Amino acid sequence: MAERHYISKKNETVRMFKSDFMEFLSHVHPVTPLVLYLPVVGYMLYLAFWQSRLSILAMTGLFLLGVLIWTLLEYIIHRYVFHYEPKTALGKQLHYIIHGVHHDYPNDARRLVMPPSISIPLAILFLALFAITLGRFAPAVSAGFGFGYVCYDSIHYAIHHFAMKRGVWLWLKQYHLRHHYRDDHVGYGISSPLWDYVFRTTRK
Repeated sequence: MAERHYISKKNETVRMFKSDFMEFLSHVHPVTPLVLYLPVVGYMLYLAFWQSRLSILAMTGLFLLGVLIWTLLEYIIHRYVFHYEPKTALGKQLHYIIHGVHHDYPNDARRLVMPPSISIPLAILFLALFAITLGRFAPAVSAGFGFGYVCYDSIHYAIHHFAMKRGVWLWLKQYHLRHHYRDDHVGYGISSPLWDYVFRTTRK
């Protein structure tokens, strides 16, 4: 998939499932993550401040830790799950559904954010994991983690559908589009290229 040219129709899409119900579930409005998870982020911050009695400084540090954890997970999922190369026919079909379709139709506006049928179970899993391992610090870290996820989905959508002509936004757009149209074996970070620099996957 490397060395593609910068050509893509704005509203291109493709039907993925024979079932109308499954096809419906595969289309997600881009504001869905904000509607679902920003209230959760707000509630986690409330718990951190009023229930856990954390200081503003502690909350800020733990919130940023949560964002950092998200960026690492974003990198790992994109590199090792989304870009895993299966050998079986079933594996190839699942890979196409999970991520391959995005590379073939990168500007499909209704397939740019994660479906709630996947994101909600993952959110519950990580909330439980943080609660078990971090105790009273879990809400602040969870808030940062959830905010990081919302930023990821929002930035990813914006990269493919907004002009983003200046500054860091233009840089992020160009960084991600290089992954799509030049070399999909580098540039796995979307909301942040941090871990690409750490693991030396900014370029080959």
